[in-house]
This record gives sequence, C-alpha cells and structure tokens, in this order.
Amino acid sequence: MTTPADDRLIVALDVPNVIAGLDLVQTLGDSVSFYKIGLGMLTGGGLALANELKAEHGKRIFLDMKFFDIGATVEAAVRGIAQFDLDFLTVHGDPHVVRAAKQGAAGSDLKILAVTILTSLDRDDLDDSMIRGGTIPDLVTERAGRAFDAGADGVIASPNEAALIRALPEAAGRLIVTPGVRPTGADKGDQKRIATPAQAVRDGVDHIVVGRPVHKAADPRKAALDIVAEMASPQARTPNT
Repeated sequence: MTTPADDRLIVALDVPNVIAGLDLVQTLGDSVSFYKIGLGMLTGGGLALANELKAEHGKRIFLDMKFFDIGATVEAAVRGIAQFDLDFLTVHGDPHVVRAAKQGAAGSDLKILAVTILTSLDRDDLDDSMIRGGTIPDLVTERAGRAFDAGADGVIASPNEAALIRALPEAAGRLIVTPGVRPTGADKGDQKRIATPAQAVRDGVDHIVVGRPVHKAADPRKAALDIVAEMASPQARTPNT
C-alpha cells in the first residue's frame, strides 16, 4: 500500500516550460502531492499546467502570482483565478490588496496567502527601496498581523520569522508557508533568510516551498523524500511534543 505524500512539502516548478514541468512531476511521482507554479512559468503555459496537474493528476496547486494593484483590479484578477479549482494564491500583504483578493475569492475554496517581505531581501535591499526603518523580523511580523486582520488565510514569510508570526494571536488557524527552506548542506542560491526543513516545521510552519534542491538534484525523487523525512524527524518536533 502506497503511503500518501506529505503535502507540507510544496515543490516549486521553477523550470522553463510545461514539458519540463510535466517531466519533473512524472519523475517525482507519488512522492510529492503539492506544486507551486509562479510567474516564471506563467508565460510558458503555467496556468494550463496548473489545471492539468489538478484535474488529471490529482495534485494540489499553489499559484504564486504575488498580485499587487488597485483593489478593483486585484479583485477581478482573483475572481478569474477562483473559477479554477486551485488551492493557494499569493498577493502582496498590503491590507487593501488582501481585502480585495478575499472578495475576489468569495464562494471558492481558494486560500489567499499574503506576502510579507520576500525571502531574497535583506535590510540593505529594503533601504534601497526606501522601506521604512526597523528590523526585518519586526516588519514581517507587523505585516503578517495586518494581513491577518484584513482576512488573509495565511502568509508567506521566511522561516526565520515563522515562530514570531505563529505567536501572534491573529495567527490562530491561519497558514504559514515558507520559501527559503534548504536541506542541510544545500546551496542557498538567491535566498538570504533560510532554514532547514526541520527548523521550519519546529517553528510552526504549515508548508515549506522547495525548488532547486529538488529539481536540480541528481535524483529529484530521493531529494523530495529526504526533505519529507527531515520534516518528520525528531529535530522537527517542538520541545514540548
């Protein structure tokens, strides 16, 4: 009997096109049940791939679009996405964007995830963008709380801030999804605020998003299974469990 895949692992299909995406899904087989499709794949047929994986392969789908615009435009865009039976959609965590996205998703099962601060950014990057002062953990936590107040079903945040967000009263029953997760010894790539799968789960993360450490591995299926094993390891348990 096949053990169901652990959907806490979301594999990012950060590959050039639909053909490469389908090849990776076939290689991973039943080891992965949840996939992320982002902007990089959008022009390569990403939405069609999302629908195919959902309808024909029974996979869960995280559409990482990071919508940001005036409320009416965000609402219309999300309403268009909500007609498909997808699972997660990202928008920027500004309260007016989150509120509009929730209106667009009304009546569907689509979960709206608010981006706090991208995991590829550090304080120097925020200074360059003229983002107000403050430490990244403080800014991420404040943005997360405001996004929850605006109705977000969850947030996207670095695993480094996960424990702080999980401690917020507003975070009860909400999702924390983290990119920037790297298995022990993996190249951190362009991520600047990273953690291991075990640390992320221990700090209260619901789903981790992993791309290159899986699809660039010599054996992607083994890489995925190793990550799942790490999430289930004693190191992933909170001290009082």
